[in-house]
Amino acid sequence: MNNESNDFDDDFEHAVDAYEREDYKTAYKLFLPLAEQEDSDAQCYLGWIYENGHGVPKDIKEALKWFRLAAEQGDYDAQNNLGLIYANGEGVPQDSKKAVKWYRLSAEQGNADAQYNLGMSYAKGHGVLQDFKESVKWYRLAAEQGDAEAQCFLGSMYFEGQGVPQDYKEAEKWYRLAAEQGDVDAQHIMGLIHANGQGVPQDYKEAIKWYRLAAEQEDCYAQYKLGIMYTFGNGVPRDDQEAVKWWKLSAEQGYVEAQRKLDLLSKNFLTK
Repeated sequence: MNNESNDFDDDFEHAVDAYEREDYKTAYKLFLPLAEQEDSDAQCYLGWIYENGHGVPKDIKEALKWFRLAAEQGDYDAQNNLGLIYANGEGVPQDSKKAVKWYRLSAEQGNADAQYNLGMSYAKGHGVLQDFKESVKWYRLAAEQGDAEAQCFLGSMYFEGQGVPQDYKEAEKWYRLAAEQGDVDAQHIMGLIHANGQGVPQDYKEAIKWYRLAAEQEDCYAQYKLGIMYTFGNGVPRDDQEAVKWWKLSAEQGYVEAQRKLDLLSKNFLTK
């Protein structure tokens, strides 16, 4: 039995290694017999392989089959993925209630992704009655595990006073944690709250720092706001050319306010 167990473990490790090297055909060949022996981890990997068309034709129904087999054995990754499939209606009729069912099973096992998804379901009232307090509960559990998206949304709940008393300082704390992980939404919000002095002393240089980080990730709102900062010389020397540069980048992504600024500049130039 020990030799058989060791062989099984070796095969699984080889399969994972092949998957991580993006040798998906080899990974598929190695995972399949393990999955057929009811190994839930292998079944979950086969679900990902079919969901993404890695080494096999993309097949959501086949992905669903393998995710379900793994999920019914309690695999929390598979449970969360099954929830996403039902939430998005991929290969099955869209069903928010079933999505919540699988998110909850996964979230109760401590899966941060599922905790975030369950928090979002409660915030939007998808598959459950809208409940901001319950949303905060699940966002917090995910945020405390370092999930950047959950940290950002928990910050928003404190900022708006939804499910918790409004608290700009607590909002800034969670936004900062998300922003420091590179979450672009949190970065541009950090720029906004430092520019406006909400929960923190007004600090244009700090605002510029966060707007720039988000703008360099092609966030059109941050690009627009960075242009505004250069126009007025807030936190940086006034520089109209730099402002135009960022507005052009923002406008190219379809941000209307940036295009209006450029149009206004053009009209002013023509009337001079």
